[in-house]
Amino acid sequence: MSHALLSSIVLSPSINFPTDVQTNVFILLRWIHFVAGITWIGLLYFFNLVNVPLMKELDPPTKGKVFPALMLRALWWFRIAAVVTVLAGLAYWGSIVASDAHNAGATSGAAMASFSLIWTAVWGILYALLIPGKGILDRGPVLGVLVAVVVIAASWLFLDLNNHGWESNRLLAIGIGGGIGWVMLLNVWGVIWRIQKRMIQWTKESAESGKPMPEKAKSMARMAFLSSRMNAYLSIPLLFFMGAASHYPMFGR
Repeated sequence: MSHALLSSIVLSPSINFPTDVQTNVFILLRWIHFVAGITWIGLLYFFNLVNVPLMKELDPPTKGKVFPALMLRALWWFRIAAVVTVLAGLAYWGSIVASDAHNAGATSGAAMASFSLIWTAVWGILYALLIPGKGILDRGPVLGVLVAVVVIAASWLFLDLNNHGWESNRLLAIGIGGGIGWVMLLNVWGVIWRIQKRMIQWTKESAESGKPMPEKAKSMARMAFLSSRMNAYLSIPLLFFMGAASHYPMFGR
């Protein structure tokens, strides 16, 4: 084989990196979004599929040693990954909204405002449902149905308010998937971490000095558990709509 032929085979791939700033910024945002999202959702599944069953099997002294050390480390990555995922995703989605609106000669304010108001209101409603002491509403299956109804209604409202004809499938699909992600982020910081940092401290004190757990610890742990389980289930439609944004044109144009 001649040297020229060998060189042509080795050098045959054509690789051309984009040189414009916008393209490179967008791929960086998506990359960060993916990496942080995998970290966040991976830890979420770890908590629900591995950690919760494991902690039920540990005796109190062992749990007192394992739980604080494990959860402090895991929850640090968990909540930071959640913030990075959502911020990178919002920045990328905002560029899509701005581009769609610009091409249509419209403004992006309505889409951004409806996203913020609808999904923040959803979190407020779900937070109220999570508060213990409501009888039958404290049961997981009943709560699951109510969560599904609220999220479906919010998704329908978001689509209805952003039905001007210029919104793309990417804008609308991410507007729903990202909205669910926003609710999950607020759950992480507003419920799970707020409760778990107290549970960690109480568990540590109980193991070290024999101090009994406060009476409210049980109901707080239940609320944190339901919030985490809610996030685990919400991640399923979230991932579907994120994938549908580019690969399943079911909305808009």
